[in-house]
Amino acid sequence: MKPPTRFVDLFLDMVAAERGGAANTLEAYRRDLTDLSAYLAGRRRTVATATTADLRAYLGELARRGLAASSVARRLSAIRQFHRFLYAEGHRGDDPSAILEGPKRGRSLPKILSVGEVDRLIATARQAAELPGQPDRSAERLRAQRLLCLIELIYATGLRISELIALPASAARRDERMLIVRGKGDKERLVPLNEAAKAAMRGYAALLEQVRVRAQERPASKWLFPSFGEDGHLTRQHAARELKSLAGAAGLRAAQVSPHVLRHAFASHLLHNGADLRVVQTLLGHADISTTQIYTHVLDDRLKSLVRDLHPLGEASSEG
Repeated sequence: MKPPTRFVDLFLDMVAAERGGAANTLEAYRRDLTDLSAYLAGRRRTVATATTADLRAYLGELARRGLAASSVARRLSAIRQFHRFLYAEGHRGDDPSAILEGPKRGRSLPKILSVGEVDRLIATARQAAELPGQPDRSAERLRAQRLLCLIELIYATGLRISELIALPASAARRDERMLIVRGKGDKERLVPLNEAAKAAMRGYAALLEQVRVRAQERPASKWLFPSFGEDGHLTRQHAARELKSLAGAAGLRAAQVSPHVLRHAFASHLLHNGADLRVVQTLLGHADISTTQIYTHVLDDRLKSLVRDLHPLGEASSEG
């Protein structure tokens, strides 16, 4: 009998080769399945001999540890895929996970910023970026220009923050209407750019080059958002902290603002103004339309307005 770790390795090889699983996805699967194997070992079981009762008991243990329903559901998804693989490859004669039920959980709606609130954020970022170009404040101004570029790009494109900070420096040198983005699963997609985003990107890139030349630094970074401290690009955590500071300066609560909230604002505002759900799915880089359907509450409101205003027997028509 092959050891449990070997089964996990075989499963991860399949996910990488056949599904194009990203490194973060593979690491999450390995972590979840290693934890399952450790739990089963305490019951003198392995992934090859575990029963449905063993797996159900493991899910109960996760709940007792205080894991959120969403986290337990994610673990269950990994367990199901893993045992489906073992069964399909002949490593087990059954699938003990097939009849397991996940935890009951409601799907929370994403936090949304209004158009006015996003305008306040952008206006505050632009005001900070337009400080007089004093040499002794060049680093401060560069950070302000970078933040303006970040917020303009997120709201214009709906990019994930991981996609945004990994943009190459060449993205600012292209005078094109579309941005090529490498997203989850190493898949590329085209995202349109508006004039405000292009202008912010060009202004930031030009200032970055001026600062580099003035300081006689090494050759320019390959990243659009290089780290100031060392080689590499800006981190997600640093970008999130800067956005929260900007929120305070704009008179908003820090908890209201994050890169992901701005991505939600991008999608919600598009749908509210008439965009097709499939188009928004493509722009966000969602592999499945069901992921995008979390925004259907926006569509519900818009459809109610359309029926009210345009139907022959609607409220607007009856008033006449």
